[in-house]
Amino acid sequence: MNERIDFAFLDSGTGGIPYMLALKEKCPNAHCVYLGDTAHFPYGEKSPKLVADCASEAVNLINRLWNPRAIVIACNTISVTALDLLRARFPNLPLVGTVPAIKLAAKLSKNRKIGLLATKATVSNPYTDKLCADFASDCTVFRRGDSNLVRFIEEKFFTSTKDERKEACRGAIEFFAQNDCDVIVLACTHFTHIATDFAEFAGKGVLVVDSRDGVAKQALRVCPLDENADKKTFLQDCAFFVTKADSRAIEEYKTLCKNCKIPWGGIV
Repeated sequence: MNERIDFAFLDSGTGGIPYMLALKEKCPNAHCVYLGDTAHFPYGEKSPKLVADCASEAVNLINRLWNPRAIVIACNTISVTALDLLRARFPNLPLVGTVPAIKLAAKLSKNRKIGLLATKATVSNPYTDKLCADFASDCTVFRRGDSNLVRFIEEKFFTSTKDERKEACRGAIEFFAQNDCDVIVLACTHFTHIATDFAEFAGKGVLVVDSRDGVAKQALRVCPLDENADKKTFLQDCAFFVTKADSRAIEEYKTLCKNCKIPWGGIV
C-alpha cells in the first residue's frame, strides 16, 4: 500500500457505512476504509468478553492491512461494551467510539419520553444506564433491543421493498408509540440505513436521531487532517471489506456498494 489510511471504520456488518460517509462529507480529503466483521456478526448477542475478543481480532486485522491513523468503532455495542479495554490493548492507536445519542435526545424531547432502539447488549449495558443518568435524568427512556431488525437490515434491507421495511420496523414503531415517545434514538449503527424510512413510519411529531454527526466531528478532532495537503489518489478509498461472506451475501454487499457509491473491496 502506497499511502497510510486516515480512518478505518469497524462494525460487525454494514451498519457503520453511513458514519463513514458522514465523515467524508465533512472532510472529503480523508482516506477511509471500512471493515465489516461479518465472521462474528452479530456482536449485539455476544457476551462482553466475546465482544472484546472479536473486536480486538478485527482491530489487529485492520492494523495489519491498512495501518490507519485512527479507527472509528462504528458500533454502539462494541463501544459501550469494550472501548476502554480496546484502548488499553492498543494504547498508541486513537479509537473513536460510537455511543447512543441520549444527550441530544434529552435536549430535543418536549414530553421527556425518549425511545432507545438498539441491540440487546447495548440496551442492558451499564454504560447506557450511565448515559441516561448523566444526560436524561428527568426523562423516561423506553428501551427496545431489536435483534430481528438488525438482521433484517444486514441481510435483506438492500434489496427490500418499502412495505417490507415498514413491516420490519412495525414492532419498534408500535412500542415507542404506545409509550408516547417524542424522540427516538437509533442506537445501533445498522439502524442509520433505515433512518429516513423509520422517521416516516414513526409519523409527524416524532424526532428520530443518531450519532453520525457527533462521531464524525469527534474523529476529526482526534485525528485532524490538513485539507490543503496534496495526497495521492487512493483507489480503495471508502472501500467496503468483510471478513466472511457467501455468494448471496456478496451480491447483497455489491448492491449496497452501488447504492452508496463506494467500492466493494472483498473478503479479507
